[in-house]
Amino acid sequence: MEKRRLGRTGHHSTVMIFGAAAFWDISQAAADATLELVRAHGVNHIDVAPSYGQAEVRLGPWLEQHRSEVFLGCKTHERSRQAAYDELRRSLERLRVDRFDLYQLHSVGEIEELDKCLGPGGALEAILQARDEGLLNYIGITGHGYHAPAVHAEALERFDFDTVMTSLNFVQWADPHFLESAERLLSLAAEKDVGVMVIKAITKGPWGERPHSYNTWYEPFDDTANIENGIRFMLSQPVTGFASPGDVRLLPKAIEAAENFHPMSQEEQQALVNSARDYQPLFTPA
Repeated sequence: MEKRRLGRTGHHSTVMIFGAAAFWDISQAAADATLELVRAHGVNHIDVAPSYGQAEVRLGPWLEQHRSEVFLGCKTHERSRQAAYDELRRSLERLRVDRFDLYQLHSVGEIEELDKCLGPGGALEAILQARDEGLLNYIGITGHGYHAPAVHAEALERFDFDTVMTSLNFVQWADPHFLESAERLLSLAAEKDVGVMVIKAITKGPWGERPHSYNTWYEPFDDTANIENGIRFMLSQPVTGFASPGDVRLLPKAIEAAENFHPMSQEEQQALVNSARDYQPLFTPA
């Protein structure tokens, strides 16, 4: 599987990052089998958060044996200094590790959230403290929503983040206002040597009133062709990689698409974006 440099961290991450949101509700045996699958395919970057159900507890036993093999990113959804620091320490304990390679402000998709995180007594202060204590190496920001690309661009202007994880996919790309913000974010990240990771790469749209057939809060593409197209499209942009979808049943097809990746031509990209008219975007203006 191709590896790409994760911005100024210098780490060469596989283009598929294992998204441990898929471990929301899973047995230890199934989690271990999944981790051995991604290990067998050379995946060297794991993303997790305490808000992902059982994920930290399920990852812990495996990480205890294989910590040196992976770049480990975790997150906090807390907004105040003390709460964020306490959550970071709990995550270290549950994951059975003594440090993070990357720790991120999680789910920052609106300016108001950014203000809380970066303001006096905010979560960023806790992350900086933890970095000084040797508990983490790099600092990032994540989030989703219609305004997330614009908010993340603003975040890069306000603080020297090492990475950004943001929601991008070809369906959303068809919205000209969203695209304008996304392109500005990607340009700014390149200028500042910030590693870019993509989430929701194979999103088809919102579930609406339909029953959920996958453990994802959005409806994913689940056929091989659309999964491959979605992943090829995003990996043809100036990004390091994409987080795998939040359901282990989709993982084999995502791995296959990542391993078979070859860049899309501009004509292919435009044709795919044109097809987005057949779908409803997950994020729309408020």
